Amino acid sequence: MELSAAQKAVYQNKVDKGFNVTDVNVEFCLLYGEVAEAYEAWKKKQDTVGEELADIAIYLLGLSEILGVDLASEIEKKMKINQEREYQIIDGVLHRKEASL
Repeated sequence: MELSAAQKAVYQNKVDKGFNVTDVNVEFCLLYGEVAEAYEAWKKKQDTVGEELADIAIYLLGLSEILGVDLASEIEKKMKINQEREYQIIDGVLHRKEASL
């Protein structure tokens, strides 16, 4: 399934099941909670890490649809930006090089 189709399917499931599709604050909080659950599963070496990561993706896709953001397009744009960035190690820490004017 393409990301844009998944985004629409996640949103439609939220509508069909009566989940929130209007309160953006709630959606961000729920997304944050899913990230915390994934971290806890990883930290405790539980076999549910994949399921928790899927929950994060589902909440992110739903939030993107609520906000009218084409997440696939935004990911492609951001990946291009990241690929073109240059980094350097300063005192053992990786830093992004500032663009020269």
